[in-house]
Amino acid sequence: MRANWRRPGRHSTWVSFAILIAVIGTAVAEPARASGPTHGLSAFDQLKYPPDFKHFDYVNPDAPKGGRLAMIGTAARVTFDSFNGYILKGDPAQGLEYLFDSLMARALDEPDAVYGLVAKSAEVADDNLSVVFHLREEAKFTDGSPVRAEDVVYSFEALTKLGHPSYRISLRDVTKAEALDPLTVKYTFQGELTRDLPMTVAALPIFSKAYYETQPFDQTTLKPPLGSGPYKIGPFKAGTFVTYIRREDYWAKDLPVNRGQYNFGELRYEYYRDRQAELESLLNGSFDLREEFTSVSWATAYDVPAVREGKIIRMSPEDSRPSGTQGFFFNTRRSKFSDPRTRHAIALAFDFEWANNNLFYNLYKRTTSYFENSDMKASGPPGPTELELLEPYRAQLPPEVFQEAYVPPLSDGSGKDRKLLRQAAALLDEAGWKLQGGVRRNAKGEPLEIEFLTFSEAFLRIIGPYAENLKLLGINTSTRLVDGSQYQRRIEDYDFDITTQRLVLRLTPGVEIKNYWGSQAAETKGTPNLAGIANPVVDAMIDRALTAKSRADLVAATRAMDRVMRANHYWVPHWYKAEHNLAFWDKYSWPKIKPKYDRGVIATWWYDAEKAAKLQRK
Repeated sequence: MRANWRRPGRHSTWVSFAILIAVIGTAVAEPARASGPTHGLSAFDQLKYPPDFKHFDYVNPDAPKGGRLAMIGTAARVTFDSFNGYILKGDPAQGLEYLFDSLMARALDEPDAVYGLVAKSAEVADDNLSVVFHLREEAKFTDGSPVRAEDVVYSFEALTKLGHPSYRISLRDVTKAEALDPLTVKYTFQGELTRDLPMTVAALPIFSKAYYETQPFDQTTLKPPLGSGPYKIGPFKAGTFVTYIRREDYWAKDLPVNRGQYNFGELRYEYYRDRQAELESLLNGSFDLREEFTSVSWATAYDVPAVREGKIIRMSPEDSRPSGTQGFFFNTRRSKFSDPRTRHAIALAFDFEWANNNLFYNLYKRTTSYFENSDMKASGPPGPTELELLEPYRAQLPPEVFQEAYVPPLSDGSGKDRKLLRQAAALLDEAGWKLQGGVRRNAKGEPLEIEFLTFSEAFLRIIGPYAENLKLLGINTSTRLVDGSQYQRRIEDYDFDITTQRLVLRLTPGVEIKNYWGSQAAETKGTPNLAGIANPVVDAMIDRALTAKSRADLVAATRAMDRVMRANHYWVPHWYKAEHNLAFWDKYSWPKIKPKYDRGVIATWWYDAEKAAKLQRK
């Protein structure tokens, strides 16, 4: 089971910065910052594909086009009321990323590389304080109007002035976008954290300046916007379903970055407020594909005739991306969670071993790191480079940072490990929460009470046993189950005590980690820094990660950051598995090579008419 999270798209919404790609690639063709224009960009000057590449390795360039894929998208998105996915207001529909092209498109088998789409090439200044993009003359919006530099400039200004607040944080060191001529745009940067900015601006969606002169950019709308991407909006019903129709006249369909991709004639996202109803609808054929995030369902609910007869395929492709960070996150903006000892005590009451055995069919491993399933995860005592980074801040840090990286202790699996509960009780005493009449109270006599906020009934079976352990410690709990819209509003307003969250990370972190864990994000409404982490040492390590000149320096900075956050107990870590659990009706095919850092379903699969015909005859 995974907590609320947002799935990446080509450049989806503001969270696209968070999930460009996940793990480092292997082959290297040429430096990205060679003198003069280059066909692609990457963080550490490495590109896998040469200038004359024909298509990505993970696609079938001759894949047939057509057919429909009806699916469930992101588990956390249970409704929508807007086709504007770039502002704070509203619940945007899923799939909007397929409406808009960007200057460059990401490769799904490299850590952070992007290659020419609207831009045929880019030139990064030697000091990395600017980048110039040269646009393709043939780039067009869906109404036939050309995509020009003024549209790129407008898009940047709209996102940073009117868009989601996280854009302003992520792009704060981009000082200017200017059209040098109709087919040339220049971005100018400031400061030292500029390593990733050329890729970041290259991946921004491009909007039509002319279109938004008559349409308000900062308002929710169900009017299909003018785009330039491979799909356009088809039939929809707000909160129920939305379809995207493949554009036969898409200007970039034969470019190397698109060849063999976006093969479905129609994409349809279905919305369900209840996961059980969602599962039953898949099994009865109401839609085609679903990724299963609930372990008990994956283990027990698919023993049905359609699966046994091979009509529905279950597949678990490897997920090579960092598994990221999932857990119950404390809202440290609230004074009752200000002491790390209190947070540590509450975390000790969660018995993962019992939950994995009794609820999850032992399908998971315990998450211990904010960079789980990657080389950025801290382990053991700090290495020499980590110590060099942390030593100047020793007086500001818990002693545990300089010891073995914190790992949640193994429980005895009983569900009520007395040893761990005694340790938790001692920590609560130290933090000033004394047991009075069976209730933990502080010096003011205020009780320690916790409300868990969730939108998913599936999490109730996990929270329930956890709450029983907390009650044994004298902590009163309650659970607030709300609908998707209310949940989203409360999360954006930080109106919760504890909630679940999953953040997917890439192996070359960029400015998105300022949104995740930076102090400025903690004070900005609507960012993913739900815990409210405002730690100057974390800020310093983020800066070191973003200015790293080599992979080794990056890894040292992220491991140091990981140690600091784990020692401060901002969360109750959950679980992970390094695979995708997919269930789908057997009418699709896919390339021989899976994109290493993506499921590849929407981008690279295709409707297989022969399989579909056999399926109907079964």
